[in-house]
Amino acid sequence: MASIVKVQQQRARRVHRTRSKLNGTAAKPRLTVSISNQHIVAQLIDDENGKTLAASDSYKSKAKSLTDKAVEVGKDIAAKAKKVKVETAIFDRGSKQYHGRIKALADSAREAGLKV
Repeated sequence: MASIVKVQQQRARRVHRTRSKLNGTAAKPRLTVSISNQHIVAQLIDDENGKTLAASDSYKSKAKSLTDKAVEVGKDIAAKAKKVKVETAIFDRGSKQYHGRIKALADSAREAGLKV
């Protein structure tokens, strides 16, 4: 049980270390990514007003691999960002490393026109 608490504390420290340097505005919101074992969720968040401008997830995705789901979510969040007139965003990876699904989402959002 103590090891579970230690892992949770380490994750909380990593999240705090990452997010303490990031602050989203209405013009340049924070693109935050959450990943589970099966799905991925991305949100554009305006921290000044405390509002989510756009969100996308992989719950209805028909893609087989997790990386393909991340690519779809990246393209979708970039399209939704264009609808709310957002061109640039600050990428918030949370406690995760920038590789694999996180990198695939960011790259597909860049390819779809969002400056991350």
